[in-house]
Amino acid sequence: MKPISIAALFLAISSGAISLGQQQAFDVKAHYVKREVAIPMRDGVKLFTIIYAPKDTSQRYPILMTRTAYGIAPYGPDAYRTVVGPNNEFAKEGYIFVYQDTRGKFKSEGEFIHHVPYVKGSNGPNESTDTWDTIDWLVKNVPNTNGRVGQWGISWGGWEVSMGMIDAHPALKASSPQAPPQDQFLGDDYHSGGAYQLMYGFNWMSTNARARSGPSGAPVERFDYGTPDGYRFFLELGAAANAQKYFADHVPTWNDHMAHGTYDDYWQARNVPKDLVNITHPVLIVATWFDAQDFYGPFRMYRALKEKNPSNKTTLVVGPWLHGGWARSDGDVLGNINFGSKTAEYFRTRIELPFFNHYLKDKGDLRLADAIVFETGANRWHEYDHWPPKSTQPRPIYLQADGRLSFNAPAGSSSSAHDAYESDPRKPVPYTAEITTTEGHVFMVEDQRFVWNRPDVLVYETEPLTEDLTIAGPIDVTLNVSTTNTDGDWVVKVIDVYPGNAPDPKPNPRTVRMGGFQMLLAGDIQRAKFRRSLSHPEPMVPNQPTKLTFTLGDKYHTFLKGHRVMVQIQSSWFPMFDRNPQTFVDIYHAKDSDYQKATHKVFRSATLPSFITLPIIASGGSDGSGG
Repeated sequence: MKPISIAALFLAISSGAISLGQQQAFDVKAHYVKREVAIPMRDGVKLFTIIYAPKDTSQRYPILMTRTAYGIAPYGPDAYRTVVGPNNEFAKEGYIFVYQDTRGKFKSEGEFIHHVPYVKGSNGPNESTDTWDTIDWLVKNVPNTNGRVGQWGISWGGWEVSMGMIDAHPALKASSPQAPPQDQFLGDDYHSGGAYQLMYGFNWMSTNARARSGPSGAPVERFDYGTPDGYRFFLELGAAANAQKYFADHVPTWNDHMAHGTYDDYWQARNVPKDLVNITHPVLIVATWFDAQDFYGPFRMYRALKEKNPSNKTTLVVGPWLHGGWARSDGDVLGNINFGSKTAEYFRTRIELPFFNHYLKDKGDLRLADAIVFETGANRWHEYDHWPPKSTQPRPIYLQADGRLSFNAPAGSSSSAHDAYESDPRKPVPYTAEITTTEGHVFMVEDQRFVWNRPDVLVYETEPLTEDLTIAGPIDVTLNVSTTNTDGDWVVKVIDVYPGNAPDPKPNPRTVRMGGFQMLLAGDIQRAKFRRSLSHPEPMVPNQPTKLTFTLGDKYHTFLKGHRVMVQIQSSWFPMFDRNPQTFVDIYHAKDSDYQKATHKVFRSATLPSFITLPIIASGGSDGSGG
């Protein structure tokens, strides 16, 4: 799969340049009239908006809207999209489709502020008030509407949907936030475990966050790395703040990030779930098990809506896709992993279209479960009245001597049993075997054999399983570690190891050999100085055992009989995440001399155990129904 930036990806989707799976073609121009308008906001700023309305005016239609920072091309009254709405079925069904450039982006007026925070009681402007003002104008000025509005959006557009849900306009009757980032210091887009997502951040900022002289419909100009080798480029870049030599003062958001290296007021103000109160219209949240950018946001949003708005109808859908993959693919494969059916087509026709038809058109008898989730490995859909399933039981699986992994706790009275490795920030462990300058997506299920024999990667695995092992819910990590320096990162990956006789896929364009394939299932990072608080970092004491606890997020997966469960532990995941100098410093502004080798220990004794907690569900056990 050729790498593509997030900006270019969603620009291509929005313009129809990327085919949305194997959908039937639909002649949008023959059935819809396109209109371009500038909608005034309460502060006088005008937002550029494109409206596609059915030529058939014999009935009234609901409005379905998306607002985005990625552009709403093609611009011009005679240039039409090849796909309008979330998928082609909506165009056939009949809606009034509205696309809007958000404040400060492309052809809209105003100043762009990256994820401008919502302030309760403020009259704006912010994305909540801009959404309200847009809906108010639409229902008053667009003919042939039935007075109902729905909104959907992916990634940044999903965040816009979540902001529009806050203090919602009374005409807003249904929302579908899809892969919505909800807190960009807590796992979405830019940070995880206190570590900075360097490659994605640099790529996104260099193309999307540059200051502009005024409104323009020109496409995003991608940064020229001058090399396909992102590993070398970012290694030579050094600390993240050194990007200034490329950005100067043209990317103000990058400067903001470099000035806010902890979970301070800047980031806390941008935490969306705290404001998800008084939501009174149905919400369809879309997530994926293999989202490289916004994996945690949908789950965080789901929990917040259930807690703060328990009587509201909220549905969580999770499929086996990459970021945004449910909108533009069949969903039957990802990389070398086959899911046995067209899961994205299932979502689009059986869930997404019926959801909006029901709440915006009173069409159909909709009975969506609270959680509709796909079980990878076994490759089947399930419906539950709660996520995670209430029948799951957390069970620790322990690191053992000789690279073994077992549900039995370590024995013996010694507290010193451990495995050690040297971590050298000048030779960081790569996150992918691909030569690329963009983070990509398929690495989320990539074969991990490209690093498992490195001396700075610890490997533990079970014997071949004698029966299926199914997990459903969050995977949590507890490590007891030490270092010879004052800081360090710990990356934990949970891997499904295929048996040696696993058949190769047919056809096999990647010439992959699946025998012994190490499929990455879950992985994340913890920066040790943030082990107690993301707001107040503190150094490690050299050679003193320290407990780290963090999560790898939710999964629904079956390790099939004959497979193995593997855990890999390392101290860099580069250049996806910035390197830790392994000294207690301001990492974003670290000097070359700050980067020091360190010897890290991972303890695995009875008194200092290290383990992964798996949310195990009994074979055949269920709180709902399989599908």
